[in-house]
Amino acid sequence: MKTEVLLADLAFPEGPRWHEGRLWFSDQHDHRVVAVDMNGAAQTIAEVPEQPSGLGWTPDGRLLVVSMVDRCLLRLDDTGLTKVADLSPYATYHCNDMVVDAQGRAYVGNFGWDIYGGGDPVDTGLVLVSPEGNTRVVTEGLRFPNGTVITPDGATLIIGETFGACLSAFDIAPDGSLSNRREWARLQGAVPDGICLDAEGAIWVASPVSAEVLRVREGGAVTHRIPVETQAFACMLGGPDGRLLCICTALDSEPGKCRASRSGRIEVVEVDVPHAGLP
Repeated sequence: MKTEVLLADLAFPEGPRWHEGRLWFSDQHDHRVVAVDMNGAAQTIAEVPEQPSGLGWTPDGRLLVVSMVDRCLLRLDDTGLTKVADLSPYATYHCNDMVVDAQGRAYVGNFGWDIYGGGDPVDTGLVLVSPEGNTRVVTEGLRFPNGTVITPDGATLIIGETFGACLSAFDIAPDGSLSNRREWARLQGAVPDGICLDAEGAIWVASPVSAEVLRVREGGAVTHRIPVETQAFACMLGGPDGRLLCICTALDSEPGKCRASRSGRIEVVEVDVPHAGLP
């Protein structure tokens, strides 16, 4: 399988989501949220000065955005971006990816420590933000929580632990609490960044270190591998029938290098099994 370039000249694309016929993503180091159609026509949706990351929508269709550096969850209203919640009491470094459930509750992760400044990795937690802006930690001890999905029945949350080289699963309670943590899949020679779920229950995993996107079943069996020229940082299934795998790629993730090289791309390839679940 070989990808095609849909959109280029990006700083660092992340957090892709398929919504209303377009791929939405955060161009993190360009400080903006972008939507692109399948003809490659791109539109800047919002400027986010403190770097956007994870995206989602409220049940009434308003965009939610993780603002990384100031560690906030924002909502795009008619008047502009509004702060929904301050996550700084829980996030020990930049906030990162997010999944929003069918009730509009947002599960938000964070780096844990300054990965660009060096030092030893620090485990961190996942914060649940209610639609009203109430916040609480729903699980701890995650090794750089990253891409996250929720199964179609709303019963299971699966999250990539980048520095754990694994996907971990949790049961979701009616109030959004998480329990029964277990290893869903261990990755060999790859690390998870962004992920998405398909209708057969397999997960596509973007792996920067191995420069590929791989399709993984529960237990760790890999069914497909799609190489990219640079590094793959996130992926999303979309398109008219949910079978278009959209991949965020770039040479590097370090902010200064990304702004200088503008190597970021949205690459696409058709796959056999369509999207399922959230996001």
